[in-house]
Amino acid sequence: MYGWIGKLARINLTERSVVVENLDPQMAENYLGARGLGTKILCDEVKPGTDPFSPENKLIFATGPLTGTGAISSGRYNVITKSPLTGYIAASNSGGYFPAEMKYSGFDAFIFEGKADEPVYVWVNNGKVEIRSAKHVWGKDTSQTTDILVAETDPDAKVSCIGPAGENQVLFACVINDKGRAAGRSGVGAVMGRKNLKAVVVRGTGDVKVADMKAFREAVLASFKKIREHPVTSQGLPTYGTPVLVNVVNQHGAFPTRNFQTGVFDRAEKISGETLADTLLVRKRACFACPISCGRPTAVPTGKYAGKGEGPEYEIIWAFGATCDIDDLEAITKANYICNELGIDPITMGSTLACAMELYEKGYMPKDATDIPLRFGDADVLIEAVRKTAFKEGVGELLAKGSYRLAEEFGHPELSMSTKKQEYPAYDPRGAKGIGLNYATSNRGGCHVRGYTISPEMLGVPEKLDPLAKEDKAVWVKAFQDVTALVDSVGMCLFTTFALGAPDVASMLEPAVGIPFSTEKALLAGERIWNLERLYNMREGLTKDDDNLVPRLVDEPMPEGPAEGQVVELDEMVAEYYDLRGWSEEGVPSPETLDRLGLGECKCGCLCEGT
Repeated sequence: MYGWIGKLARINLTERSVVVENLDPQMAENYLGARGLGTKILCDEVKPGTDPFSPENKLIFATGPLTGTGAISSGRYNVITKSPLTGYIAASNSGGYFPAEMKYSGFDAFIFEGKADEPVYVWVNNGKVEIRSAKHVWGKDTSQTTDILVAETDPDAKVSCIGPAGENQVLFACVINDKGRAAGRSGVGAVMGRKNLKAVVVRGTGDVKVADMKAFREAVLASFKKIREHPVTSQGLPTYGTPVLVNVVNQHGAFPTRNFQTGVFDRAEKISGETLADTLLVRKRACFACPISCGRPTAVPTGKYAGKGEGPEYEIIWAFGATCDIDDLEAITKANYICNELGIDPITMGSTLACAMELYEKGYMPKDATDIPLRFGDADVLIEAVRKTAFKEGVGELLAKGSYRLAEEFGHPELSMSTKKQEYPAYDPRGAKGIGLNYATSNRGGCHVRGYTISPEMLGVPEKLDPLAKEDKAVWVKAFQDVTALVDSVGMCLFTTFALGAPDVASMLEPAVGIPFSTEKALLAGERIWNLERLYNMREGLTKDDDNLVPRLVDEPMPEGPAEGQVVELDEMVAEYYDLRGWSEEGVPSPETLDRLGLGECKCGCLCEGT
């Protein structure tokens, strides 16, 4: 095979066995890799109703056909499993250098089955797979774990691992690779911890064969030129990283503040990307084959928040800043370092803490329910809450459940800013209605990176849309969701889509794999993957009612700013969206849609046949 290595490693942790299998070429062509391939494996092999924490749930690390090829920003992989946070599909994307090294080690994907009887790590070295004891690193943070395992395997090895949060099965624990890159959201690290799998260590000296190197290089160079010419990918992201969005989103009145009570943070400048660059930035950092270099190694040189590490990104600045009403950039940065070390998804962490703060300040959470005062604006409480959550100490036991279960426990689930039990990221949809529709319909719950309509709504890419309009947003949401499924599955970074589109992806994919891939065929693959995820969620109980937004966003007008008076007219947009997707009024893919996508004989067990 070209592009793909053509090998999967099935690793049974219960039996301590490894079986190497050939990748089915037809499955590869239909589902590409990474997110798509992992979803297909999960659908086919994990029975409906499986408990996410049971040994029967599987954890899949999967690369894409472009991962490691030198295609633009092609250093990505996905971690796929059934989410313990949502009960639906989880597919968490991460970059860095681990993904390419995984491919060079001789495999497109690892399928982890069962549960080890004691902590283990998996060492993969040029096609050889070993299951080794991890007792000596259990309890260590992600940096310590990485350093220890590199020292005992190979100086050039790359490590993906969990921290104490994953070991303790915090429902939003993530998987950290390369010390600062995260497969976050949905609790993939918690599943890894439940399996007693501490880390995956890879080393490879192989390469990825490309079918037509001349055509591939030409396509890569053409895409590189577009990246270098686009202001977002050549100026904004390289200069300020994702925090460049702080002021942009706040100026649109869509920067969620105090648990989405408003969309304007009056001290946004203090935590902006510009301020970060002027005060804490050490340098910029790129992932594998990436010309954008949006990574932000930083340092807090002195004081109680002293430290160094990766980030924070835009979402983290918001999660530990505006939504918790905190304007101390050093404290925000320190909290991010702690999340990286302990393996916690910062978006859900910050949103859950903001929910707890509102519950506490309104008297819904009794003061004796927490061992720290959960007040908005308290930076020290932020730091302590993150640590306590990772170890489930004190109030951390409550916070570790995520905001939905927390708010439900105290009788006010409406204060959890989430859909499908996963928390919203850093955009208030009353100020950008397309992203609201995306939150509502996202296959993994509240999520921005499955259909990033902020690009046209606020950045004017590929064209400027009125963020407050509801008309035609369904068209854009569907298009962005399908393109993102494509990009995630080939192993590229979402940020390339500011400058590149499906034709550019197809132009690199076809010569890489040696199979005809028109733009239409590539987009069809993205649409197929999106619908397969939908089918998986349906079999796990999802209905139309789950495609929702919280009452605050649809019933409570924005109180101030450029979006003052706005709510999200969700019902109208959802109806149009279902129609565009070829789904019924109840959100069920029609038999015609399934046939068109090659899903008519789907084995996911969704029981949609004939609907």
